[in-house]
Amino acid sequence: MQSSKLVILPQVERSIFLIRGEKVILDSELATLYGVKTKVLNQAIKRNKHRFPEDFIFRLTKPEKDELVTICDRFNKLKHSISLPYAFTEYGAIMAATVLNTKLAIEVSVFVIRAFVKLRETLTAHKQIARKLNMLENKVVSHDSQIRAIFAAIRELMTPPLKSKRKIGFIVQNEK
Repeated sequence: MQSSKLVILPQVERSIFLIRGEKVILDSELATLYGVKTKVLNQAIKRNKHRFPEDFIFRLTKPEKDELVTICDRFNKLKHSISLPYAFTEYGAIMAATVLNTKLAIEVSVFVIRAFVKLRETLTAHKQIARKLNMLENKVVSHDSQIRAIFAAIRELMTPPLKSKRKIGFIVQNEK
């Protein structure tokens, strides 16, 4: 089981895309992972439509499909396909395993869950790093203005005082 994790997890991770702000896996990729044909997967989904609300699955639009084909060479077969692929969210991918109910689908669904969780953790880490970087940048900007003020004060102290024309002290007048 451990050796299959090394093979399957990277394969699942590379199958996950960000579409419409959702992390999804396409029907063809999910079918391959679950060891069935895409047609079989989609038929099972249609038979169990009530188990797949729109936050579990959605169909790509033509522009989304075209963009995906342009970006990823492995989707060239979709280029001339008239049907639009389904995109499964994490929940939809797991639900698909339960509807297929094959041994392989159930085993691989564990890896699918792990891949989605790993991706979520990575995105969360990136958001935390970005937030800390913004905080640091704001500190540096405020420190920058404070350092300029310190240099201005030092320069002011270094400039020699202006000589006044008035002399300090007592003026003694000659008494005649």
